Amino acid sequence: MTENPIDTFVNGWTDDPQVREAFIQLRTILEEKSGVTLEFISREGVSHSLRAVRQGQIRPIFALVDIIEDTPRWLSVCFYEDTIDDPDGMGNLVPSGILGEDGYCFDVEGYDEGQLAYLEIRIDEAYASAVGF
Repeated sequence: MTENPIDTFVNGWTDDPQVREAFIQLRTILEEKSGVTLEFISREGVSHSLRAVRQGQIRPIFALVDIIEDTPRWLSVCFYEDTIDDPDGMGNLVPSGILGEDGYCFDVEGYDEGQLAYLEIRIDEAYASAVGF
């Protein structure tokens, strides 16, 4: 049986273990959502994008987790601006940054339970909003 591209990438990821663990946790949160499919797009030397799509949504994605190829690697977790709230101001507004639409991106530079819990709430919001847009 062939390994899927996400598993192949994660299994070969040996540096930046805290960022790797944060990615794995975010992936698991997305996978556990009903009716969600994940697409993995690699651009070697630039980024590796995990794109979450909810069945029945109109937009191409509802959440995006980019692994940024830098030293060290870090994550950029992004959502459309009108699908989430950011009450603690932890995200960065990115005009036209999510497939040509305004979005919020959150930088993850290590494994931080508080930040991951905050992002899980954002994922829940974006997931709930996905079929309304």
